[in-house]
Amino acid sequence: MAVAYPHFVVSETHTPVEQTKLMVPPAASPPCPAVTLTQDDLKKIAAYKAVEHVKSGMVVGLGTGSTAKHAVDRIAQLLQQGKLKDIVGIATSMKTYEQAVSLGIPLSDLDSHPTVDLAIDGADEVDPGLNLVKGRGGSLLREKMIESASKKFIVIVDESKLVNHIGGSKLAMPVEIIPFCWNHSLKRLVGLFADKGCLGELRKCSESGKIYVTDNGNYIIDLYFENDIGDLNEASDAILRLPGIVEHGMFIGLATSVIVAGVNGVTVKTKVGSELEVDSFSYNDLRNGF
Repeated sequence: MAVAYPHFVVSETHTPVEQTKLMVPPAASPPCPAVTLTQDDLKKIAAYKAVEHVKSGMVVGLGTGSTAKHAVDRIAQLLQQGKLKDIVGIATSMKTYEQAVSLGIPLSDLDSHPTVDLAIDGADEVDPGLNLVKGRGGSLLREKMIESASKKFIVIVDESKLVNHIGGSKLAMPVEIIPFCWNHSLKRLVGLFADKGCLGELRKCSESGKIYVTDNGNYIIDLYFENDIGDLNEASDAILRLPGIVEHGMFIGLATSVIVAGVNGVTVKTKVGSELEVDSFSYNDLRNGF
């Protein structure tokens, strides 16, 4: 069935850095003009492609963040159009909960639905093995709880999120901790990875300067790595062995598929046993539906 993708309009407010020019091949005469896709357009394309996997009657994990927001909007749109029915959403954050309620998506929780059919969420980093960094938006704990309970977990990103190794962006790898003696926890976390050039800081709200508090009433330590973190499972075990640590933002082996929207089209990477299948679609395919 052909899928109607949104028409992307270039705003004069987009900066050249945010824009990537792409010639879309014509589906028919007359020729199609050049289309300029912003980073947000790419996020929306990936989100729409992921929502094609949502079927009526599913329990769906609803992700958090700028990319996942498009997926939640799309699910609501299909419900309103009658193309989806009997969907139950489980929100990964209060922000997503409020968005879903405002759009009329029925919601529940893991207590009532311990097995989730499909989760769709974004990521801050994706490595070649489909391991992720998540949590720069602050919702890593609930995201991991829901996505680890999902039969399928589809990750949606634009190509800027691809890295050679976890921590490769040199941006934050979040760790959620209890507030008690947070500075002690910070020092112990940094000490674990001293040989990796690790630095850490307590997350604060950018506008108020107050300590950032998660939906669970916890704090977040953001770790930054100069060097490759190494074996991810060993790093995970070392972090979680520290008292006072709640969860970290490395999602190791959880993603079943990653949908990447880039300047030349959409790439879908899917785990099949121990192998990785890769499918690519041009933007001409997007114009005509998959």
